[in-house]
Amino acid sequence: MFKKGKGLLCLLMAAGLVAGAQEKRVSLNSDKIKWKIKAVSEVSMEANLHTVAYNDEGWVKAVVPGTVFGSFVEAGLEKDPNFADNIYKTDKTKYDRDFWYRAVFTPAAGKSGEKRWLNFEGVNRKAEVFLNGRRLGSLDGFMDRGKFDVTGILQAGKPNVLALLVGWPGTPIVNYSSPTYISSASWDWMPYVPGLNMGITDDVSLSASGSVNITDPWVRTALPDNSRAKLDISMELDNHSAEVQEGIVSGMVQPGDIRFSKKVKIQAGQTEHVSFHPEIENPELWWPNGYGDQPLYTCELKFTMGENVSDSKKIDFGVRQYSYDTLGGVLHIHINGKRIFIKGGNWGMSEYMLRCRGNEYDTKLKLHKEMNFNMVRNWIGSTTDEEFYAACDKYGILVWDDFWLNSHPNLPRDVFAFNKNAVEKIKRLRNHPSIAVWCGDNEGYPLPPLNGWLKENVAVFDGGDRLYQANSHSDGLTGSGPWTNFMPAWYFTKYPGGFGGTPGWGLRTEIGTAVFTSFESFKKFMPDTSWWPRNKMWDLHFFGPSAANAGPDRYDDAVNKSYGKATGIEDYCRKAQLLNIETNKAMYEGWLHHMWSDASGIMTWMSQSAYPSLVWQTYDYYYDLTGAYWGVKKACEPLHIQWSAADNSVKVINTTLQNRQGLQAEAIVYGLDGSPAKPFGRTASVNAPSNAATHCFDLNFNIGNLAFKKQATVSSSSPESGAASAVADGSTGSRWSSGYSDNEWVYVDLGASQEISSVTLQWESAYASAYNLQVSDDARKWKDVYVTDTAKGGLETISFKPVKARYVRMLGRKRGTEWGYSLYEFEVFGKRKKGLPDVQFIRLLLKDAQGKLQSENFYWRSARTADYTALEKMPAARLKVTSHLENKGDSSYLTATVTNPSKNPAFAVHVQLVRADNGERVLPAVMNDNYFTLFKGESRNVEIVFEQKLLKDGKYKLLVTPFNR
Repeated sequence: MFKKGKGLLCLLMAAGLVAGAQEKRVSLNSDKIKWKIKAVSEVSMEANLHTVAYNDEGWVKAVVPGTVFGSFVEAGLEKDPNFADNIYKTDKTKYDRDFWYRAVFTPAAGKSGEKRWLNFEGVNRKAEVFLNGRRLGSLDGFMDRGKFDVTGILQAGKPNVLALLVGWPGTPIVNYSSPTYISSASWDWMPYVPGLNMGITDDVSLSASGSVNITDPWVRTALPDNSRAKLDISMELDNHSAEVQEGIVSGMVQPGDIRFSKKVKIQAGQTEHVSFHPEIENPELWWPNGYGDQPLYTCELKFTMGENVSDSKKIDFGVRQYSYDTLGGVLHIHINGKRIFIKGGNWGMSEYMLRCRGNEYDTKLKLHKEMNFNMVRNWIGSTTDEEFYAACDKYGILVWDDFWLNSHPNLPRDVFAFNKNAVEKIKRLRNHPSIAVWCGDNEGYPLPPLNGWLKENVAVFDGGDRLYQANSHSDGLTGSGPWTNFMPAWYFTKYPGGFGGTPGWGLRTEIGTAVFTSFESFKKFMPDTSWWPRNKMWDLHFFGPSAANAGPDRYDDAVNKSYGKATGIEDYCRKAQLLNIETNKAMYEGWLHHMWSDASGIMTWMSQSAYPSLVWQTYDYYYDLTGAYWGVKKACEPLHIQWSAADNSVKVINTTLQNRQGLQAEAIVYGLDGSPAKPFGRTASVNAPSNAATHCFDLNFNIGNLAFKKQATVSSSSPESGAASAVADGSTGSRWSSGYSDNEWVYVDLGASQEISSVTLQWESAYASAYNLQVSDDARKWKDVYVTDTAKGGLETISFKPVKARYVRMLGRKRGTEWGYSLYEFEVFGKRKKGLPDVQFIRLLLKDAQGKLQSENFYWRSARTADYTALEKMPAARLKVTSHLENKGDSSYLTATVTNPSKNPAFAVHVQLVRADNGERVLPAVMNDNYFTLFKGESRNVEIVFEQKLLKDGKYKLLVTPFNR
């Protein structure tokens, strides 16, 4: 029976669909009752352990939900594990063993005839459960829900003793202990956590019901077209009594007042499957962030026997439909019939000691939304909290959801427990619209029988509504990594190679770079004796051999060579943010540049910081928004204008559902003094179709280069070489390389005899240590204009007496490496006119037909590959700042205007909000902009939003500092 209409309160009450009819749970978490813990080996098993009379004076106060080790830290019995090397000095043997959890609580009396239930949502890794000395049963795996009938055991109005014997996961952990938090035994981004995060890791509660329970309600949505949604609402009705039960199962979907009901008879001790199939006309569709809104519907269900409500459930769901294809060998994800370009990040753990709870998930996922992400990967299923998925639903963040396997050639010790937890995971989470992919194994295939079981689990318990992807970096994917920084042009150039999978951009589920923190964060976890220079303590926070995949040496070299050798830790952190910005922005823009040809998405390793470290993060452990955050946020704008460092093209990227007509694109090139270099600027009118990358124009930094786009000829090419024309295409994203022998050459045909006076060679790492520069009029007889036996590679500019010639050749005589000769660019100049300095600024503007700014982007570029040391010599800029703070509800809103009245550009202006009394940063906070550049007379409005409780007295300071301070 289906009804649709506004209805009357009396009808709702008769149907049991008023808000008060919802299932109520009484929390037994540690904020409601007192939990204590003690190692099993230290507890004498007297008969009164399970009685109120037991003396637990020597037990440690426990945090529930939480972990054993976390409880000891909270109790002040261990030094701050975040700081210095404290966690590495902890005695693991104190925690790598089984523990008792014990609590005494007094429940209120229930209604006559109702059943009382004790509920567990997660225990790591196993537990035996006792109430008042009675063994209720066991829990096996952190997704194994415990629902124990305690009707005849619970003593209403009297103290009750709840005790759990919790089992340590054991080592080796990968994959033997799964399902568990695999990285707890250490990874290359977090330390070993004593106790391996054992504990009561999710909520504990009491609930009451009649003899019939509603179990695992499931709402599926299908879209014949986007104007009509078909719902499949199903549930199990469990009769826990010894008698046949009859009643009415009823429900209501809102918005829409769609109501339905059915009479049901359930045999004693049996389960009855019930389903309904209502429709929604003109549904509000759930979309990923950037593609649309995220409206949620609610489905309220209840089972009524006579006048009594036996059980009720409320489910939030989104109307959406997923589909997938692997056209061209690349995985594409579609929602509601639209292909979605994936922009996201890997979420390793919410916090390495499982201390992320409740609203903190909202904060973390809101920052992902603000970065313009639309997906997170729940790496190896390390996040199990419902609040994580609820926040993803709220903010339109798709979830690539892994199970608990990591490419090791071994099965879990108990494959049946693993599979039971996998089924429980699917059942618990399948109503979340945000889940887009179920993934079996990290960088491998689940061993038999698990791969087949997992595929079947998804097909049966999720109805095949979402994709089962066996391997996280293969089968329509382009591998994993690399996880270290490269020059911006690399991300635009065929191909940014990964490990595993197929060549190409495609869909990359892991790629990243080391990301150093700001100095303000660095000093929170690093003792001052270890600040400078780089040392072993840095490595313990994963900037060294312990995080070799992050390439910390490469990152360190890039900071010092690109921005000038750091003079100390503050200078290093300051320069690192510029590297963070340019690398992370280029990473996403490189994929977007090739959108649908063949790129379909990219996820950084990692977007979320679980431990105070120096690698793989956007915002850091303390919620400071690093340069990586701002680079990603800019690159991932839904409507975005961008420049390719490889070929100097400018494109508009439109990852929205709206076509944009009549846009105006403009590029302005500046010298470091802020003066526009007008010959290098460009403008164009652009129409930007939905979900597409549209070319605007190319920037020509080759004005005066006589070799630009001219024909090149070479003696040989290596297997990895581009075409000969690569040396004259104006792109540092392409290169020619010779065969692996000494006597090789390349020449450029200028088309006609011209006066030349200098040549610039941009070498890749394979260079010539001895070579001749030669000229000719016929490409047969050559004349030397320069000879060297001591070349060092890099960027070389060679000037010589002016000479007329048509052909210019580099003749290599001796290689500087074991490889051949490799050139990015071979540039030839006549009489040089005053042009751009080696380092320039590029500002891109995209406006609508009314002149309103839609996207702005900013770059620094060097004619000497990645050499930005000239930025250090910029004259200082002085800024003017005004601000205003306003409180609304629980939030504070600070608006500031930053103005540059000086003649010098203010480069990479960093804004920080701190408390006036102690200078501590106000974090977490959401900001609209940072690390921006202001030319003479320009202003920028900065908006900062944070919880009012973080600045109770309302007194603050704004620290506003340009790079050239």
